[in-house]
Order: sequence, then structure tokens, then C-alpha cells
Amino acid sequence: MPIFFETEPATGTKLAVWKIEEDEGFFSSRVPLQRTITHPHKRLQHLAGRWLLQHLFPEFPLDLIRVADTRKPYLHDEAFHFSISHCGDFAGAIASRDHRVGIDVEIVSEKVQRIRHKFVSAGEEQALDAALPGQVLEQATLLWSCKEALFKWHGKGGLEFREHMTATAIQTLPGQAVETRFAFTKERPVDVDIRSKLFPGLCVSWIATPG
Repeated sequence: MPIFFETEPATGTKLAVWKIEEDEGFFSSRVPLQRTITHPHKRLQHLAGRWLLQHLFPEFPLDLIRVADTRKPYLHDEAFHFSISHCGDFAGAIASRDHRVGIDVEIVSEKVQRIRHKFVSAGEEQALDAALPGQVLEQATLLWSCKEALFKWHGKGGLEFREHMTATAIQTLPGQAVETRFAFTKERPVDVDIRSKLFPGLCVSWIATPG
């Protein structure tokens, strides 16, 4: 089982990232495919993400997962809050009994850099330059990943990445980790912290808040 990264961000909250090296048969014998996905690799990513949920919590009821109109997966009884992400050959999942959560897994690439102007404000540019000087692709990927995790944490859609999510502080930590504080203003204004882990060519970001 190629677990790439694993941590417990908060009490009762678990997160794991998996590098997908298995074929579809490995997953399909263990995980139900709840909707029709025709693209083989997307189907593999879908199954891997759900397999991770039961890796984190063996009692996780995969067959009860529903998908909202905003495409957010959820459990009707909220026995677990959870979030899934996949990019390339990586899948990530975070689940918690007590915390609202979001996760995003991003491969560092020029693709994110090309749309940087759509989600990075002038103030965020300055903070990124100070935190990760000279690392242009990593800067863009970090902020995009954080905002995607925040988007999933919110779960209701209708967010403008430049307007409703503004990074106010970016702090580098030991072990290629970064903590970013955001002012989230879609509904009532609130400050939230997102933790990221930087790997060569990959960024993983997550959020877990009580309630």
C-alpha cells in the first residue's frame, strides 16, 4: 500500500495521501463505484479516494455517500465530515467526526501559473514572494491548493477565489510545511488557517475547524 503521506491534523481527524500504483481491480473489489465514470483514470482516482476513507476509518460507510448539487460528497447523518482530492497519480482524503474539513492535492505545473492572475491578489503576491522567494511555480500552486481546500471546506459553491478568500499571512515551517491564514468573507467574516506540505513537484493543503 503506497501511502505517500499521513498525519492527524486534529483530535479525531485523519488525513492520508496515496500514490496510485494499483490497477482498477485492486479497488473495485473493495470499494463500490457509486456513479458512472467513463474515463479510466478518473474512475481509478475516484475509487482510490474512497478506498482511502476506509483506510482512515475502517467503519466509514462508503455506501451512504451522497453528492450535493455543488458536487460536494457528504453523509446525510454527518457521522463523518470528509473531503477527497486527486491529481495525476495521487489521491488524498481527510475525515473527521468533529471537525469540518477540506483537502486539496496539486501537482506543481505551469498550468496553475497560467491562471495565477485569476486567483492571486496583489497583496497575496507580496506575501508569497516573502515566504517562498524565487519559487514561482510553488507559490502559485500553494495558493491555488489552499483556496481549493477552503472551497471544499465551505462546500456550498458560489465562491470567488480573489474576492472571498484572501491570504493575510504566510508562514514557512520546518519540514517543508507552510501555514497560511485566510480572511474568508463569503458569509460572516472569519479567519481560518490552512496547513500545506510541500513535496518535490507536489503540494497538499488541508483545513480542519471545530463544528
